[in-house]
Amino acid sequence: MDIVEYNRYAWNLQVEKGNRWTIGASPEEIAAARRGEVTVYLTPTKPTPREWLPPLQGADVLGLASGGGQQGPIFAAAGANVTIFDNSPRQLARDEEVAAREGLTLRTVQGDMADLSVFADESFDLVFHPISNLFSPVVLPVWREAFRVLRPGGWLLAGFMNPSIFILDLLKADDEGVLEVKHTLPFREVDSLSEAQLAKAREEGRPLEFSHSLEEQIGGQCAAGFHILGLFEDSSPPEEDIVARYLPTFIATRAWKPAS
Repeated sequence: MDIVEYNRYAWNLQVEKGNRWTIGASPEEIAAARRGEVTVYLTPTKPTPREWLPPLQGADVLGLASGGGQQGPIFAAAGANVTIFDNSPRQLARDEEVAAREGLTLRTVQGDMADLSVFADESFDLVFHPISNLFSPVVLPVWREAFRVLRPGGWLLAGFMNPSIFILDLLKADDEGVLEVKHTLPFREVDSLSEAQLAKAREEGRPLEFSHSLEEQIGGQCAAGFHILGLFEDSSPPEEDIVARYLPTFIATRAWKPAS
């Protein structure tokens, strides 16, 4: 199966369904960013710490697998030169719609997060990568490519899933909060589904997910050359995510590309 093609189709359908990650920034959020009050999210509920963000005025920012009109227009409103790179053309269209509505300028480019060959070395000051690499079968190329396209002294801000949650069969979670431990790691959803289940997932437009170990997520950034200088954990609201009652389900990291 071509996972990139499948997940492109799925996320295009998620836009039609109004998935929360396909709803663009509001006029109020854009106005706040223009005043210098920048609120962007790597994970569902905790805003990215302001001290994690470099000066944005005139900065070259890459939103990596970051379509949906949420972060890109906010960075543009704060004065950054923004490029949004995403697998889904309809997610990219969300960024274009918000930019047009707010009189902002940004660039959208379609592609696979593990292949940034369309960009030259040292093109960006900040790579902003909110939770999305669970939709890629591989993650180490994502970190290597992010390092390559960043200028020395640049920053990679990334959000990703706690891999522990992938051992659970979330489809069988009951109303009492009981979860079934079913899967071993690494988890490849495409390998766990029957042909009938896969056909249903495609009909529903459900993206396929892949676990990545902390060694790959955090150690992989280090192996690519980054210095990790910050980390926090987060969860979805417990009423939305049963697993959040038991453990943090997301992690965010702040990584620096050495200046020399």
